[in-house]
Amino acid sequence: MYALLRRLLALWVKPEVRPESAPGSIGAVPGSPVCYVLERRSVTDLAVLENFCARHGLPRPSGRLVGREASAVRAAFPLLRARGWFDPRIDRRPPAELVRLLEAVQADPTLDVRLVPVAVYWGRAPQKEGSWLRLLLVENWVLGGPVRKFLQVVLNGRFTMLEVGAPVSLRSLLEPTVDAVGVAARLARTQRAAFRRQRAARIGPDMSHRRTIVNRVLRTRAVRAAVLAEMRSRQWPRRKALLTARGYAEEIAANYSHAFITFMEGFLGRLWNRLYDGVTFSHAETLRNIAQDREIVFVPCHRSHMDYLLLSYVIYKQGYAVPHIAAGINLNIPVVGRFLRKGGAFFIRRSFAGNALYTAVFMRYLAIIMGRGHSIEYFVEGGRSRTGRLLQPKTGMISMTVRSYLRDPRREVVFLPVYFGYERIVEANTYVGELSGQPKRKESIGDLLRALRVLRENFGRVHVNLGEPIELEPVLARHCADWRERKLDDEARAPWVAPVVDELAGRIMRHINAAAAVTPVNLLAVTLLATPRQAMDAGELARQIDLYLALLRRTAYDARVTIAAGDGQSVIVYGESMKLLRRQSHKLGDIIRVEAEMAVLMTYYRNNVLHLFALPSLIACAFIGNAVVGTEDIQRLAWRVYPYVAEELFLKWTEEELADVVARTLETLADLGVLERVEGAAAWRRPPPNSPRAVQLSLLAQSTVQTIERYYLAIATLTHAGSGVLTAKALSERCQLTAQRITMLYGFNSPEFSDRALFDQFIALLLARRVIRTGATGLLEFDEVLARVAADAEFVLSEQIRHSILQVTQAEA
Repeated sequence: MYALLRRLLALWVKPEVRPESAPGSIGAVPGSPVCYVLERRSVTDLAVLENFCARHGLPRPSGRLVGREASAVRAAFPLLRARGWFDPRIDRRPPAELVRLLEAVQADPTLDVRLVPVAVYWGRAPQKEGSWLRLLLVENWVLGGPVRKFLQVVLNGRFTMLEVGAPVSLRSLLEPTVDAVGVAARLARTQRAAFRRQRAARIGPDMSHRRTIVNRVLRTRAVRAAVLAEMRSRQWPRRKALLTARGYAEEIAANYSHAFITFMEGFLGRLWNRLYDGVTFSHAETLRNIAQDREIVFVPCHRSHMDYLLLSYVIYKQGYAVPHIAAGINLNIPVVGRFLRKGGAFFIRRSFAGNALYTAVFMRYLAIIMGRGHSIEYFVEGGRSRTGRLLQPKTGMISMTVRSYLRDPRREVVFLPVYFGYERIVEANTYVGELSGQPKRKESIGDLLRALRVLRENFGRVHVNLGEPIELEPVLARHCADWRERKLDDEARAPWVAPVVDELAGRIMRHINAAAAVTPVNLLAVTLLATPRQAMDAGELARQIDLYLALLRRTAYDARVTIAAGDGQSVIVYGESMKLLRRQSHKLGDIIRVEAEMAVLMTYYRNNVLHLFALPSLIACAFIGNAVVGTEDIQRLAWRVYPYVAEELFLKWTEEELADVVARTLETLADLGVLERVEGAAAWRRPPPNSPRAVQLSLLAQSTVQTIERYYLAIATLTHAGSGVLTAKALSERCQLTAQRITMLYGFNSPEFSDRALFDQFIALLLARRVIRTGATGLLEFDEVLARVAADAEFVLSEQIRHSILQVTQAEA
């Protein structure tokens, strides 16, 4: 009967093997006895493993290892088994087969056996299309019976995954002072935990009983203490305080469903095919390298509401459980909120201020789902970026993650930054309105129904790039060497925790930008927005894009940056196919332009990759009003301006690395022909004014010239007002009004030029670097240090630009 079962399964079941190198690792030691440790008792799983071994010429699990025929120990045994037919509880005693193997190895010094853990997941082959009829029989945490197994084989046999662990020497696990039963008990306990982690990574942890999680949260000491404090402060009866805490927990908690996730895989696959030309997932090997035995915290940038779905989809397609996602409470709307909970979303309020009970409930919920082995995901920017730039990070969730880990440091925490690159954004019309000054609209069912119209449009290709992982423990050790010995309750608010959170936040944002995807739309936006009327000769446009592609490929901002294939001409053709460009025919050459209504939105796509061009553009700015510039002057200018640009755009280099990076960039620009070395002098010369190369250099400078103009505007406003006259708030308000007026007068298409938050950030950095200071009365004071910064800004900007800014500044004053 077993042989017949094997033959039938060989015809029907074609398991996907993870890892692909498994056959090589099992057969690495020829002649060495191998014993397979199956996760669950199942003759079907055993037959699938037998077929796999036969196909690859590996030792068979049905073979005999030790003992006589009647009492032989076979080369495979299950670790998890029910206590009996009518008792579904797991028998946690060590398997008898394992005990006998250990006794045989102890008795024979020449014998060694390699244990190979094996798990079979029915209905969990993520690279293949799922079916709604299979939803009820997808892999879960329940030890099913023979009827369920039969149905799983029939319906999900084509969608099976076989995961093989690394072989382990049984002799290496022996202990001289412990008998075979003791070693077997410890080994079984360790392997059960490994299987649990592995199953949690593949299908998600056992979160099926939401009320169990809620009850566990309410029973924690921290929540009970918060309930007691609430009773005392508000004079509430105990029942009311408990019901309030339960209400918070119900509002927060996800309702994770394996069946719903499987259904959504098929639905989202069809949705992406309808909306996009494809989804490109880059650096997937990063996830495979860190997935086992670690708590992964996905920290993506936030461009669109599609971010939630896209990341979960690509993770699931790689064979891993979708993360629990921290979603804003504004998305907990009827119908949608229920579906999001089933997909792993838990909801978080925008502010915890003044609500100690809610804070305690949320903290304990976060700690519990992390402790159960589920990866989590949250957007450190807090909300979607309307400008295309990364927003300044909100450190609340990072802080709670760090504090939860410090309370219970079981599994090492790794932050995994993720970059989303869209060629067209689904919320484009909404963003254009908000960038033009319209108030932000609250999400509603009506908005969802209206959004269905986008299904008729094409949004190009989406890029999901994984950044370099950030391990938490080395950061903790850098700030507090004895963090493991510190008492949690005393250290949760310790002074050294805040610098840890700040370092993590900064590194996360820099690692996101270091994994950018440069698309044809980004290249068109960077190039055309540098022209006064967002129009160029078709040939010149193609050559400028070729320059940018060469610059990106030669300077290599980071190995994780992905760059569009092709050349400038193919980028133009692609932009026309996406209906982003309009071509006007002319006898002297076609003109390519961006439609006026698209110009504001194109700033969004330019800002996605602005950081990649920041340093070359900053160098090019030095030649706007200067034909020849010394290397020392360029280095001084870069050193003076870089800290502010780096803070705003989350650039990756430290100030100590800057000089070498500037030197390499100068060499690259010279190799590309847009700069020339001055013979016999440490200086650089721009090409002749009327040459095509000079035009290319000028266009490159435009990427950051508005940023320098914004800095100069703030400095000019402060110096014109005088030292000890304005507060930081008053200066920021005046800068915003002046910038808005300049935009109206000169027609800038950059909404961020008058962004109040950017002025606040620049002023704060001037204070942090002691360029200006706050006096005893709260007014801003300055001396000649600010004048030197202003002089460097004047060195970069043309005389016409400086006079325009000063004219408006003085008029406003």
